[in-house]
Amino acid sequence: QVQLVESGGGLVQPGGSLRLSCAASGSIFSIYSMGWYRQAPGKQRELVAALISGGRANYADSVKGRFTISRDNAKNTVYLQMNSLKPEDTAVYYCHRFDGLWGQGTQVTVSS
Repeated sequence: QVQLVESGGGLVQPGGSLRLSCAASGSIFSIYSMGWYRQAPGKQRELVAALISGGRANYADSVKGRFTISRDNAKNTVYLQMNSLKPEDTAVYYCHRFDGLWGQGTQVTVSS
């Protein structure tokens, strides 16, 4: 059974950095477009970053210049490097494969 497992969330101070990882099992990883979404309390889930098969990356305006999505196909893993974090980045972050598969989510809290 294919699974996506996120890791790397936690508590960080404003201006800090975190790197989220999403490991995929049981699939030919490289053919799929992948993305990171987030959902803050009381808000809808939103797309943060997407990496289209072929290498093109798209970002939400709110994270452009601060977040970077990347992948290592040899490790079946996609990453989200988050720099210059702000309190408004606080949310549960979800890995998503664009054929419908979701991870369980990892909490990111930005607070002093």
